[in-house]
Amino acid sequence: MLKNNNRKIELIVSADGSHTLYVPELDEHYHSVNGAINESMHVFIEANLLHCQKENISILEVGFGTGLNAFLTALNSKDKSIAYYTLEKHPIDKAITNQLNFYKSMEEQNLLNKIHALPWQQDCELLENFNLFKDEADLLSIEFTRQYDLVYFDAFAPEKQAEMWDEQLFQKIYDAMLPNGIFTTYCAKGVVRRSLQACGFIVERLPGPKGKREMLRAIKQ
Repeated sequence: MLKNNNRKIELIVSADGSHTLYVPELDEHYHSVNGAINESMHVFIEANLLHCQKENISILEVGFGTGLNAFLTALNSKDKSIAYYTLEKHPIDKAITNQLNFYKSMEEQNLLNKIHALPWQQDCELLENFNLFKDEADLLSIEFTRQYDLVYFDAFAPEKQAEMWDEQLFQKIYDAMLPNGIFTTYCAKGVVRRSLQACGFIVERLPGPKGKREMLRAIKQ
């Protein structure tokens, strides 16, 4: 058992061999036990990043967590230029991130290590075409000063953090997005879909990652 910010955390190997973290206090995992990398690739890379046709992309991530989404985005950015802004209220300690097994090569390991080593509250160059800003902040209180093409909404599930799925928060995100911006989340609950629609999003259900029937993709009109 590990500890992070006085919260107990367990390192778990998910079904595809990649790590997820389990928080007993919340009875919640950071990523799907059916495959951490599989879920992130399906929901945020394939359904969002690779669905976007723009070359210069600004990304908002809600829930930096293990850094997996940022890591996979960097690996799949190809010829795109990325400005990546991620929010995390409870950053994970280095003792935990050093154990994550998301990489397949020394080069990928160095990239993951750099993602976690870069300082918080600073706009940093991760790669030549990829800037990363890690903000230790709470979505509930932050005021956005940028606009975003893509949003990765990766908060804990509604039944664990209901306040993170409030319609007013979705409206704040909608207002911070550029026209035709893409929002994706693993959650496909009807109340979430209706809240997104009430903010003005065009919402579609997509097949979910392994272990989930559906996910949501929303487009700002």
